[in-house]
Amino acid sequence: MFSGLATKVAMKKMGLSSDSFNIQMPWADSSSPTPEPRKPSKKLTKNAPLSPVPGLDDADDKSKAWPAWMSVKSLPLTVQPWLTPVPPPIAVAATPKVGDMAPLDRDRELTFGGGKRVIVVFLRCVGCAFAQKTFLQLRALATQHPTNLTCIAVSHSSAPATQKWLDLLGGAWNVQIIIDEDRAVYAAWGLGLGSVWYVFNPTSQVAGFKEKGWLGASVAGSLQRSGVWRAGGTGTGGMGGGSGSGSGSAQAGMRAANISTGNGAGVVGSDLPAGEGPATVMGNKWQESGCWAVDGKGKVAWGGKAARADDVMDLEAGAKALGLY
Repeated sequence: MFSGLATKVAMKKMGLSSDSFNIQMPWADSSSPTPEPRKPSKKLTKNAPLSPVPGLDDADDKSKAWPAWMSVKSLPLTVQPWLTPVPPPIAVAATPKVGDMAPLDRDRELTFGGGKRVIVVFLRCVGCAFAQKTFLQLRALATQHPTNLTCIAVSHSSAPATQKWLDLLGGAWNVQIIIDEDRAVYAAWGLGLGSVWYVFNPTSQVAGFKEKGWLGASVAGSLQRSGVWRAGGTGTGGMGGGSGSGSGSAQAGMRAANISTGNGAGVVGSDLPAGEGPATVMGNKWQESGCWAVDGKGKVAWGGKAARADDVMDLEAGAKALGLY
């Protein structure tokens, strides 16, 4: 290409070698009119390994792995609820309808019948403004009907997180709290994970911007400062009982957490073998919620699954279905 005499003279004046723009393969023989590729030098190939070198190649593979500080457990507690959780230990059942017998969960955490009228609320997650509105509505009903209505709130967040959230709301009062971190009770009542539309539909987004009751950051910050969440395991706890006074605090490493809140039942959670560590501490944003009213015979009288993440169901309608109004 640059083999002409005039070209070579011009390149020499510019301080360039005649081979500066030679784009042939490095092992090509340029003296031939049709350069043929030469074999690579034996000096380059005689010592080349024919197979992976033990130790060296393993080190390369390990260097490609995620560092420990980028693991899921290292993420902030406010981020982990947005990750896909581990499936519940049982399959998600069909949602009970009016007239059906109330479902029985695996560990019989919820029991019905015997003349006891019950309103049970399955919370979305602690810190959620819509869960807060639903819980406050339930607490008001429990105060209005202390003797003829049993009000239960089921939380799939950890006992320490649920306790802190209740403290911020002023206590559970007469509401009984069940901790269902593995979401087995949720699954028994037909509540699984919602779709993207369930959470991010325009109605829920607009409602979310208007709400001020988002306490997730406050709960997560308190748990991270105290370190309580690091000692807790995942599990399911039974309903609280008794009538304590004052506000308790979750104790790390305890076998059973019976935490008195306000004037009513406390949070009861028991440690089971740890699953995903802190990933379930704050619950999960994708979890569906729902409310049901169950009569004294154990039949569903009202309720269903929340239509959207922002769907705050009218619990007074459930009380009316039970004949309380």
